[in-house]
Amino acid sequence: MHADPALADEASFRPTAVLPIGHLVRISLYWLGLTAIDGAVGLFIQNRLNFGPFAPDALEVGRITFLLSIPVAVISILIQPTVGSISDYTVSRWGRRKPYIVIGSLLDLVFLAGIALSNTILMLGAFAALLAFSTNIARGPFQGYVPDLVPEKQVGLASAMVGLMQILGNVTGFVLVTVAVLLGRIEVAIFAVALVELLTMAAVVARVGEGQPPKPRSGKSWATIAREVWGTDVLQERSYVWLLASRFFFLMGGAVLVNLILTYLKQTHGLDEDAANATNLVMLVTIVVANVLAIIPSARLSDRIGRKPVIYASCVIGFVGVALAALAPAVPIAIVGGALFGASAGTFLAVDWALMTDIIPKASSGRYMGLSNVATTSSTVIAVATGGLLLDAVNIAFGLGTGPRAAFLLGAAYYVISAITLRPVVEPPRSGRRAAGIPMG
Repeated sequence: MHADPALADEASFRPTAVLPIGHLVRISLYWLGLTAIDGAVGLFIQNRLNFGPFAPDALEVGRITFLLSIPVAVISILIQPTVGSISDYTVSRWGRRKPYIVIGSLLDLVFLAGIALSNTILMLGAFAALLAFSTNIARGPFQGYVPDLVPEKQVGLASAMVGLMQILGNVTGFVLVTVAVLLGRIEVAIFAVALVELLTMAAVVARVGEGQPPKPRSGKSWATIAREVWGTDVLQERSYVWLLASRFFFLMGGAVLVNLILTYLKQTHGLDEDAANATNLVMLVTIVVANVLAIIPSARLSDRIGRKPVIYASCVIGFVGVALAALAPAVPIAIVGGALFGASAGTFLAVDWALMTDIIPKASSGRYMGLSNVATTSSTVIAVATGGLLLDAVNIAFGLGTGPRAAFLLGAAYYVISAITLRPVVEPPRSGRRAAGIPMG
């Protein structure tokens, strides 16, 4: 049964019923499964390209990584906001989000098996693209749950829960791959992460409410609704657009480090496969500890002083961390840089999500949260493109091992641009700007 419309503010489409902590945890739980896939598949591909039986020449790793990321990015950008918007209008006995979460998750299992069993770069790329299709069928609608169900006073806490689950998901994916590499059975990690996603999906579908009732279609065809996702009316939400730009550049800074870390450890510090993965695990633990220590205090602080000041601080910390890793003469110093990056990422994951939730039109949360994936996904492909191509060019010009340092310095610069593009964002007061009818631009 649908949530009682009386529980939502009619002007803002915001629910007002306070949720218990356990319910907030369940709402965000599926993020653990989704980001476990992201972390595991990304590290699996890095291992295959740097150490696998079909690894390319070391001077082509950046270019191949970039080429593999293009179809993944294009599919993700198109599918997630489109399906998210369609879910805003969907009528079913499961509510407007759950059917897509189930369908996408089941397809994920098939394509993850294809990735695990791939024996060529082309096959690996094809299944990665198919996985992008299926996982974004689920991801777009799922992103609407926090705006659907969480009252304004709990948005900061719910955002912190989302960030925490994303961190735990990445940890799960990275650890599974690292342990599988050390055991000599890397493909087992992909099957394990498929099970994690299946369990978290089942928990959300079985235990989370349906959320807000669907928007009326008013005679619109599904094709019309899909086209409207990309309507220019989004540009009228100027704060939303600038926040997407800031998110785009912030995530690019971290994406350079995360997607090129094994190449950095191999080429710059001369580590072999086992040593590189073991070192990456140490760095991961450091990053996660910093993430966890930062995430809840950052969310609470943003409730007191506002979201933007906290995001500015995360940009500064991220810049210092990635730059330190770039210039590190030894691995232990790079790990310190990783810890600063982790604190920055934990802060950002908690607070940026909350600011996005504050700003978007609540009735169309599937559309707007799905569109935010344009920034999220394109940031990875552009980061890999610019960082990877710079890596290859600098390696060729100045010697193997210098390229990853140059790529990381570029990543540090992206944090500066993120802070600049955050300035035009108008942060609504905690009382609910849209409910008062004040324009957002």
